[in-house]
Amino acid sequence: MEPRDTAAAYDRIGQHWAGAGFPASNGIAQHERALAFCPSPPRTALDAGCGSSGRIVELLLRRGCAVEGLDLSARMLALAREKHPSVTFHHADLCTWVPPHAYDFISAWDSVWHVPLDRQRAVLTKLCGALNPGGVFIFTSGGVDGPDERTGPCHGVPLYHAAPGIPALLRTIDEAGAVCRHLEFDQWPESHLYLIVQRPA
Repeated sequence: MEPRDTAAAYDRIGQHWAGAGFPASNGIAQHERALAFCPSPPRTALDAGCGSSGRIVELLLRRGCAVEGLDLSARMLALAREKHPSVTFHHADLCTWVPPHAYDFISAWDSVWHVPLDRQRAVLTKLCGALNPGGVFIFTSGGVDGPDERTGPCHGVPLYHAAPGIPALLRTIDEAGAVCRHLEFDQWPESHLYLIVQRPA
């Protein structure tokens, strides 16, 4: 599935994450853990694959960050802008997007795994490279040992997920000049993995 297909799927179902029924606490404790690794209060932050809920943007705004959001779905971004009209949002494909500057903190929560498998490591390398010295990057992946990709139903539409596997993730981080500070299966027995990565100061 190409990114444009994922965008079309989220255009159809984006309201789910913007509604009151979606738990606003999802992923927040994990982000608090990641923010604790920052050597000083982060000033610039990016929510890559920000979606429509606004919860991570809100957390970073409360921390005093100048926050930017990025998403491939026009519908998700429209909903995000309604909640945070003063935030800069980029309508772009992570595969081809060029970061305009470096960031102190980057989140890619439940987003990179929609990137086609053959492009994921390049995207992760790009995001690691977009960190300022000491900057922190949190992202999720499937907790698998080797490459895996699948398309399954999500709220009635087909949605693609892929993961390169834990060994490949760790190699990618190392080759990008970053360090894995934390790796956790946080929704066991679901194969939901998150990693906290830091660029050395």
